[in-house]
Amino acid sequence: MSQQIQPVKTDEQVASVAALAGEIWNQHYVSIIGREQVDYMLEKFQSVAAVKSQIASGYEYYLALVDDEPMGYIGLVPDESSGKMMLSKIYVKESCRGTGLGTALLEFTKNRAVEKGSTSIWLTVNRNNVRTMEWYDRKGFAVVGEVKQDIGSEFYMDDYILEYSLG
Repeated sequence: MSQQIQPVKTDEQVASVAALAGEIWNQHYVSIIGREQVDYMLEKFQSVAAVKSQIASGYEYYLALVDDEPMGYIGLVPDESSGKMMLSKIYVKESCRGTGLGTALLEFTKNRAVEKGSTSIWLTVNRNNVRTMEWYDRKGFAVVGEVKQDIGSEFYMDDYILEYSLG
């Protein structure tokens, strides 16, 4: 099994990210936040147009390929002024969970954060996403806060803020 992580640059790669998001979010999040919110968030944050807009505003997206097939992705937001890197998105297809692909994406994120001069990585996780919270705990992330954010259409992201120190 060969793994490769590559920057998202082409329209085809952006379409792969959006397709992966649709598949992964529908498998994972419907039981946590419901179908309506999943559909809304996919359109608002993970559609082709949304991903292109995020990349244009400074996000870095990377596709994880396994045997040349897209199996996961990350979205990173470097913030040089704060010295922190936001891990905005990290998703792996269900068929690849437990294979080390998520860990490889996280290690890539750590290396990218160091390259950008970051001293920590932070992210948000839905407070009801128990398995994911346990994974981040095993990887050395700590809960440093909570946030409830209105994302429109009467939907909220009700999350924990997690951080990993690179120091």
